[in-house]
Amino acid sequence: MTTQPLDLRAVLAGFDAPWSPRIVANVNDYDIRLARFAGEHVWHKHDNTDEFFLVLDGAIEIGLREADGERTVTLTREQAFVVPRGTFHKPSSKEGAVVLLVEPAGTLSVGDEHEEVPDTVDVTVGHRV
Repeated sequence: MTTQPLDLRAVLAGFDAPWSPRIVANVNDYDIRLARFAGEHVWHKHDNTDEFFLVLDGAIEIGLREADGERTVTLTREQAFVVPRGTFHKPSSKEGAVVLLVEPAGTLSVGDEHEEVPDTVDVTVGHRV
């Protein structure tokens, strides 16, 4: 762990792959991840953890499959949302976005259950910077 400030612009300049999160810090047992969103992710769920999204730039949509049906949440810059554990969700971004995610360390980017994963989505627990 570093004891120096981290420049997120420098981290972003170091990668351009969407759906391939970078671990920029750890807080207790949680990863702080920085990711580029572009196009569509996959429907997936995390059985044992919530997932926090904070849009730093651009806009995203998160499709949700809930007990009373499907809905879509739209987030723009500086908006945050928590997907509750066990909820199928599908993030996407039409124009591209930069998102900060908070999840327990070791959480797989496609959750515990997911649809078929295309080559455009990195199946990972994050890449440390």
